[in-house]
Amino acid sequence: MGRSLLERVARKVGPARLLELLDPQQQAALIYEWAVLARPEQLPPRWSWRYWTITAGRGWGKTETGSRWVIAKAQAMPNSLGAIVGQTPDEARLIQVEGPAGILARSPPWFRPKWEPSNAKLIWPNGANATVFSAAKPAAFRGPQHHWVWGDELAKWPRAREAFDNINFGLRLEQGGREPQALFTTTPRPISVLKELLAKANCARTGGTTFENRANLARSFLDEVLGAYEGTRLGRQELMGELLDDVPGALWSRARMDAPGFRVVREPSDDDTLCVAIDPAASNNESSDETGIIAMGAHWVGKIQRFHVYADASISGSPLERVTAAIRLFQQVRADKFVVETNNGGDWIPALIQVGWANEGLPGAAPVEIVTASRGKHTRAEPIAALYEQGRVTHTPGLEALEDQLCTWSPLVLNQASPDRMDALVWAGSWLSGRKRVVFV
Repeated sequence: MGRSLLERVARKVGPARLLELLDPQQQAALIYEWAVLARPEQLPPRWSWRYWTITAGRGWGKTETGSRWVIAKAQAMPNSLGAIVGQTPDEARLIQVEGPAGILARSPPWFRPKWEPSNAKLIWPNGANATVFSAAKPAAFRGPQHHWVWGDELAKWPRAREAFDNINFGLRLEQGGREPQALFTTTPRPISVLKELLAKANCARTGGTTFENRANLARSFLDEVLGAYEGTRLGRQELMGELLDDVPGALWSRARMDAPGFRVVREPSDDDTLCVAIDPAASNNESSDETGIIAMGAHWVGKIQRFHVYADASISGSPLERVTAAIRLFQQVRADKFVVETNNGGDWIPALIQVGWANEGLPGAAPVEIVTASRGKHTRAEPIAALYEQGRVTHTPGLEALEDQLCTWSPLVLNQASPDRMDALVWAGSWLSGRKRVVFV
């Protein structure tokens, strides 16, 4: 069969039935003919675009589509420079590069890239190459320039705004009339950067549901997962690929964040009690989850205590980098206390704060209060979320990463990154709200 005939047959009977009609040798050759095997929505839009965003349900085939698109880009653009961006280094490697639907598995033998894990680099026979990046370390791609980029699970990136901006600045190389392009594959979640991306005129949008790929999914998955979540709000997001403004189980709402007067510029005053709260990442590894670092203050207006979140300095990095960021934020807002959670691998923080405090040439000992969790994350957060609902909390403009995490974290959503910014905010709010009002006469 010629390629055009194969494509017509595949469109009529489906790729799975087409493969059944071929002998083993033909099947082996066809596996690399993506234009034949792909569903129409898995092929790049024909009109000119800078961004292609696939927001689809679990199992739709987003990874397969991303891998095939990267391979096609490398083939069509010799010596081009690409970027592969995942939520973490491990996810980028295990899913996008080495996974069962990843780039290595989907590359034909005659055009298989050399994978250099130590350099996080893929190099194709025609000189095209791609560097693998972690969205948790967006500064790493501040500078490199690219012809094309594939970013996976954008809606789960812990520093999505900073990562997207740095990708965008580097997406500036064209070759032979081919303009720079970026593909983002993600299960949708209502973070601000994704919503803004989807609204761009030069963004091609593809949506889809898990059901569209049922021919390639295990029967047990269809029976168990679809049976349990079909028709639910969580199922609408995770299976139907809908972008819902509110996440089921989330304690904070987007409507509250966008209400007039919520984001205000406020300088710390003598009336404030201020703290810098630190929620440690689960690991000291530089590529692990972030350490949440939040500056929050409280003051009294009559008998009502009001709160303001001044800054978010959350960071991934070495232990010293994390502590240094917290100390500098402490100085910036003239805080009264460090509030440090230590029962999640953070035992090292108080001692290292004292070392960093001395290194900065600050007098005396750093004022540190240690807190430990005796209740679950959701339960601890409820009283602080209630302060927001009562209109007693405001934010400094520009805290998008924190606000996205508050509005999207839910105990009902599976496989989420640790909400370290939210946890730090909760520790800060809990410490401040426990302070009694002092009246001077």
